[in-house]
Amino acid sequence: PLALGLYTVNAVYGDTITMPCRLEVPDGLMFGKWKYEMPNGSPVFIAFRSSTKKNVQYDDVPDYKDRLSLSENYTLSIKNARISDEKRFVCMLVTEDDVSEEPTIVKVFKQPSQPEILHQADFLETEKLQMLGECVARDSYPEGNVTWYKNGRVLQPVEDVVVINLQKIVDKSTGLFTMTSSLQYMPTKEDANAKFSCIVTYYGPSGQKTIQSEPVVFDVHYPTEKVTIQVLSQSTVKEGDNITLKCSGNGNPPPQEFLFYIPGEAEGIRSSDTYVMADVRRNATGEYKCSLTDKSMMASTTITVHYLDLQLTPSGEVTKQIGEALPVSCTISSSRNATVFWIKDNTRMQTSPSFSSLQYQDAGNYICETTLQEVEGLKKRKTLKLIVEGKPQIKMTKKTNTNKMSKTIVCHVEGFPKPAVQWTVTGSGSIINKAKETKYVNGKFSSKIVIAPEENVTLTCIAENQLERTVTSLNVSAISIPEYDEPEDRNDDNSEKVNDQAKLIVGIVVGLLLAALVAGVVYWLYVKKSKTASKHVDKDLGNIEENKKLEENNHKSET
Repeated sequence: PLALGLYTVNAVYGDTITMPCRLEVPDGLMFGKWKYEMPNGSPVFIAFRSSTKKNVQYDDVPDYKDRLSLSENYTLSIKNARISDEKRFVCMLVTEDDVSEEPTIVKVFKQPSQPEILHQADFLETEKLQMLGECVARDSYPEGNVTWYKNGRVLQPVEDVVVINLQKIVDKSTGLFTMTSSLQYMPTKEDANAKFSCIVTYYGPSGQKTIQSEPVVFDVHYPTEKVTIQVLSQSTVKEGDNITLKCSGNGNPPPQEFLFYIPGEAEGIRSSDTYVMADVRRNATGEYKCSLTDKSMMASTTITVHYLDLQLTPSGEVTKQIGEALPVSCTISSSRNATVFWIKDNTRMQTSPSFSSLQYQDAGNYICETTLQEVEGLKKRKTLKLIVEGKPQIKMTKKTNTNKMSKTIVCHVEGFPKPAVQWTVTGSGSIINKAKETKYVNGKFSSKIVIAPEENVTLTCIAENQLERTVTSLNVSAISIPEYDEPEDRNDDNSEKVNDQAKLIVGIVVGLLLAALVAGVVYWLYVKKSKTASKHVDKDLGNIEENKKLEENNHKSET
């Protein structure tokens, strides 16, 4: 390298400077010397080497004590390069007739430390110019330059927005520079999470280089521009639930207090960012609002508190008499359409119960249940325990068994509470204890006995419950005397079939009687017409004798 046409040696601070003597060794050389020039041009000799005695001498120069080394080829080495070593050094070769000189320029370079951002702001506020920090790079030679970056892009100075000041301080003892660049910055909301860094540019032996600081992110404070309100509880709210409202502002830091406006409350309620209402009722349905404490930037939401009411009329335990009417109504009041269904004795009913004439089979446990399918856990039910009471009703039947050796007498009983049945023999008053009872279903059951009477007998069936005592008797012929058997009423279907058959027989008989009556009337009219015709014939003929004969014949015919 050449500086102003001179040979230049570039050295690194702290390393060894090596300067060869660039002169050819002449014949008759006596000795070689090295010197450097002071700023005023005066020389300072620092090393001497004789070509004949081969000895080396170093001048007493404090800056170079114990640092110099002169080789046989007159190359000068300086250990632990310093900034003060930046001088013009001259190699001299001396003969008896001549002195040759060759200068060398020494340049020393020192890489600065990695820059650091010091005195960082705790946070930045929008719309305010403030000190962000200082970028410091130490111990550089020659002096370097500092550049600020945001998200990898150079920050250029902008009045009242980006203000950069660079200071360079030199250490007089070492000659090294420290560069300090301060940055004043007015941030915007978009600078949240922005990365700020600085880069120092310096020169080294091989040219220009850079070192970058670690990036720094600042907390940017900005005011709230929008308020939002949320319902933190479940998506649907029903009576008895708790409602938690949360109000948020998009500022940084976010607001810590808000005003909550509740339906029915004239003034806002001051609270933290959450407000809880416990065990809400249906009157809590409405619009909820929140705002900043200065009543600005308000947000709102609508909450519906779902409810479900069920009114069953009548309900509880109800006792009615058979044949009575019982109107039943299950009335629903709800916040939206509800599903209603009835259950009787653990079985779901297809239709709602309606009783125009109560029967024993209508008794049971009824449940009216309703749900809001879209609202989890909202279900209501009420029960009706229906008791159908009736006085005992008795019907007795008898039939001869197929073996012709006995007869079965049946006492068909209806009533509730279940009647107690007793059999007695009329006249003797004796009680029959060998009766068998069928299962009591829908207020009906049967009690039957099997007897083989040797003579005619009258049996009495007594049915009694809390309402009444009913007595019915039936005459039963001796087993030897034939009588018409009476079938038992097995069930309502059989009764209906028997009734239908009876109706058919009666219809046939009535039809036959009507046909006979019509035939008789027709015959009578025919006879009467014949008699009238005969009289007209008599008058026309005027024959008295013939008339008499005709009358006799007519009389015979009528007879």
